Amino acid sequence: MLIHELERRGNVFFRWRSFIPLILVPPALVLAYDAPARAGDAGWQAMCWAVGLLGVVIRAKTIGHVPPGTSGRNTAEGQVAETLNTRGMYSLVRHPLYLGNYFMWMALVLATGRLDFALLVTLAYMIYYLRIAMAEEAFLAGKFGATYSDWTATVPAFVPKFWGTPRSSWTPAGNAFSLRHVIKREYNGVFAIVFGMFFLEAARTAGLGAPAWNTEAWQAGLGGSVAAFLFLRFLKKRTRVLHVEGREFSS
Repeated sequence: MLIHELERRGNVFFRWRSFIPLILVPPALVLAYDAPARAGDAGWQAMCWAVGLLGVVIRAKTIGHVPPGTSGRNTAEGQVAETLNTRGMYSLVRHPLYLGNYFMWMALVLATGRLDFALLVTLAYMIYYLRIAMAEEAFLAGKFGATYSDWTATVPAFVPKFWGTPRSSWTPAGNAFSLRHVIKREYNGVFAIVFGMFFLEAARTAGLGAPAWNTEAWQAGLGGSVAAFLFLRFLKKRTRVLHVEGREFSS
């Protein structure tokens, strides 16, 4: 059956979901090199950063509250979930992390200044994440049965519903927000956006004949970002500063 084939492909995408979006990097750099004038406008660049920040906030709000056993960075072992989380961000949409991913990657896509590229990537993300979501939901439906069906009947997949009936309504998360847990889990993604914006700016200005890497501001910004990334990585790998008791297995 076609539905089974889509679920099978979704499980493959799920295992490699942290790496597949990286195929956007080469075309983004090429397009940035020949970017339209809007890409260099300060207002446009601020908008790109704001889009990326929105994605970070969505993911942080989700991960900062999520209890252990509901989701994880599992890859080779496939789908894993001990409990079903329907509170916090999950009371608005069923896949808040994937929604956050879209905005974070869209920040880099829009930084090229190419609206046609943004539309193409949006369509590709719909195809890509719909398959992952189908595989994930098939697993959860099989494990949690009627509880999962009741939740999906009122909570949309990706876009909160604030009109019509039923409407999305916020249910407070069941545990306190943990900034340390967010930093521990999300610093890689945040710095991927930061580094991406730096190198897209380098590509764009190189196309204009005045590469940004020759400026002290660009060098200082990139150097500071690298130092911050390495510092946080050290804290995660070599210390327990970012460790939060009871969150070991959460997303």
